[in-house]
Formats: sequence, structure tokens, C-alpha cells
Amino acid sequence: MGSRVNFLKTLFWIVLSAVVVVFSLNNWVPVEVQLWGGLEADIKLPVLMLFFFLVGLVPALIYYRTKNWRLNRRLGTVERQLTDARGLKQFRAPERQDQNTAGELSLDSTAEAPIETPVGTAAENPPAAPEAKT
Repeated sequence: MGSRVNFLKTLFWIVLSAVVVVFSLNNWVPVEVQLWGGLEADIKLPVLMLFFFLVGLVPALIYYRTKNWRLNRRLGTVERQLTDARGLKQFRAPERQDQNTAGELSLDSTAEAPIETPVGTAAENPPAAPEAKT
């Protein structure tokens, strides 16, 4: 697929160049341009058209390149910040919770759970009161 696209791009530029050359040869006539102070300039028509094409293209191209450069710098800064944040997240120490709010913030906290005693211990079965001797 890539070779077809390259072929079509090359073909497009060859056809465009041929059209420009044919147009220039057929319209190679001098054009009289009135300048300030009574000055006149005789310029060939294709040269004049190329000049005004570049007058329109160059500022737009400069604007596009500077905007693209600025956005690439901003994107690079954000990517570095994201990479740094991901790296810090991997090596960050666990945050400690406040003792007063530990039970409220976590649902599976073992610190707040009541301590269960095994069945059949002294806590469930208190010893019987000693019998009085007579």
C-alpha cells in the first residue's frame, strides 16, 4: 500500500510541474506594474504570479509552523509531567490515615473490628462460684 501512495504522490507532483511549465511558456509576456512615484516595472506574468503566491503562502506557513512547534512543546511538557506522575505513583509510600477517621474511611479495616474469642474459653464459660465448706 505504501508504494502505491508514494507513486501517486510522485505522479501528482510531476503532473503539477508539467502544468506549471506549460502555463509559464504560454503566458511568458511582460506585465507593466505601476509603482509609486511614476515608476513602472516590467515583470513576466509567471514571475509575478509566483511572487504573489509566495506572499500568501509564506505568512500562513510561518503561522502553521510556529503553532505546531508551540503545541509540540506543550504536549512534550504534559507527557513529561505524566511520566513523572506515573513514576512517583509507583514508588510513593502508602499514605497513613488519621486514627479518628480510620474506621470511617475504610470498609475492611481490621483495627476497628471487634476481637472474637474462641468458643469454650473462660470468657464465655465463667468458672462456677466455689462452694462454701461447712
